[in-house]
Order: sequence, then structure tokens, then C-alpha cells
Amino acid sequence: MDLLVAFYITCLALAEITGVKTFPLVNLFGYQLNASVAIFLIPILFTINDVVIEVHGKERARSIVRSGLITIFFIMVFSLFATWLNPSHRSEAIESAYDTIFSKSARISAASLTAFTLAEFLDIQIFSKIREKMGKSKLWLRNNISNFIAQFVDTVVFMVLAFYSLNVDFGENAVFLFSLILPYWLLKCFMSIIETPFVYLGIKWLRNSNE
Repeated sequence: MDLLVAFYITCLALAEITGVKTFPLVNLFGYQLNASVAIFLIPILFTINDVVIEVHGKERARSIVRSGLITIFFIMVFSLFATWLNPSHRSEAIESAYDTIFSKSARISAASLTAFTLAEFLDIQIFSKIREKMGKSKLWLRNNISNFIAQFVDTVVFMVLAFYSLNVDFGENAVFLFSLILPYWLLKCFMSIIETPFVYLGIKWLRNSNE
């Protein structure tokens, strides 16, 4: 369990620090679809949630999410503090790049803090409700339905807060955000499906480690 929580926090921290970078996926009907590099990490967080709920219940999962929220908040505050400090002579050459990256990381953290709070607790709630209705059967269905819905909320809220630019008009923002939200959400859904076997393996591993 300690390793699982450590891995969860590591993936979350990496998503916050590196998530400011977007990369092109594919050009579809004349629109360039893009994604944040955090796309490879976010589905892992939801997978870990489902594993913990299945073995230890939703309250334990909520506790881990709360730890994640504290981590995001600390990254955000420390990023602002680090950019506020004056650089030494040796660091002056990289100060501009440092401030650019970590001031954006602070915005990413603030956006992620909001989206993460809504999506993670929603994922836990949906997964738990379906489990109450269906019992322990069809884990693959519970896992993916909860992930699809929660990740859609996470994607929309995060992208709007993190990448909406006040320097361009609404139409340009809408096109760019759509180019991020659609592929980002679909790719996360695809990765959620791919990671379904790991939910089963993770549950088995966690249960065996508790024996």
C-alpha cells in the first residue's frame, strides 16, 4: 500500500510539473488535435483509485485523494515562492526560463487542483454507487464507466482553467481548447480500457500483500 500511494503521488507531481507542455497528435478535418504530456499519467491515478476502493473501500481512496490535493497545493505555493525569490549571480542566466516554466506550473497546479478535486471524488462516488448496485461483479464495467465520466469532467475543467488565454478572442480559444479536450478525453478513455487488466492485477496484488 505504501508503494501504491508513493506511485500515486509521484504520478500526480509529475503531471503538475510537466503538464504545461502540449504536443500534436493528429490533424483531423483541418484541426490540429493536441494533448498535454500529462495524458500518460492521469489515467494511472484513476486506476489506482479503483484498485484501492475495491480492496479498502471508498474512504481509504478519499484519504489518498486528499493527500494528492495537499501535494498539488504545496507544488503550487512553492512554485510561486521559488519564482518570487531573487536569483543568485550564478542563476541569473536561467532565471527567465525558470520563472516562465514554474509560473506556468503554478497555473497548471491551480487548474489541476480544481479539476482534480471534482474528478477524483466524482470517480470514487460513481464507482462506489455502481458497486452498491451491481455488487462485486463486472469490475471492468464499473472501472471504465466511472473513469470515462470523471475524466471528462477533469479534462474540461482543467483545460479551460489551464489553457484559456485572455490575449486572444473567444473563438480562437474555443478552437484550441476543443483541439485539446476531445483527443485528451478520448485518449484517456482509450488508456483506461487498456489499463483495465492492471486493475485486476492491482487488486490481486494489494489483497495478497495484506495477507
